Amino acid sequence: MNKTLVIYNRLSKLPMGKALFSRVLGFRAPYFSTIRPLVVELRVGYCRVVIKDRRSIRNHIGSINAGALCTLSELVGGLAVEASVPSTLRWIPKEMTVRYSKMAKGSLIGSCLFDPKILEPGDVEIPFEIKDSAGDVVLKVSVSFYISQRK
Repeated sequence: MNKTLVIYNRLSKLPMGKALFSRVLGFRAPYFSTIRPLVVELRVGYCRVVIKDRRSIRNHIGSINAGALCTLSELVGGLAVEASVPSTLRWIPKEMTVRYSKMAKGSLIGSCLFDPKILEPGDVEIPFEIKDSAGDVVLKVSVSFYISQRK
């Protein structure tokens, strides 16, 4: 089992363990802490992360900034791949395409689900969505990951 997934599984059993995992994640990759994510579920082929609407991630029209949405997208897709990739492979995001469907306000839920069998060397495209608390899609995302053999 992947080391990140092992850590998540151990911590998520503790009181406030998911929040602790999310904080540790911010230390490992500091930019992700700007959106204050809460990783609520992580398993092979799936990740779900929630962020709360805060003034610091809003734009001039009062909705959640595109940068924060893209940061959430990279985190959700990246964690799903990290939890699923075999130990013989490594990955890096290569390209991201986003389509805004609705003004993003309130808490947002990013979830990514895919068949882990697709994680083979080369470019792998993974589509997923970011939704608001009402369940409406605010962002459609497709992230291309470059998968290669670990040296």
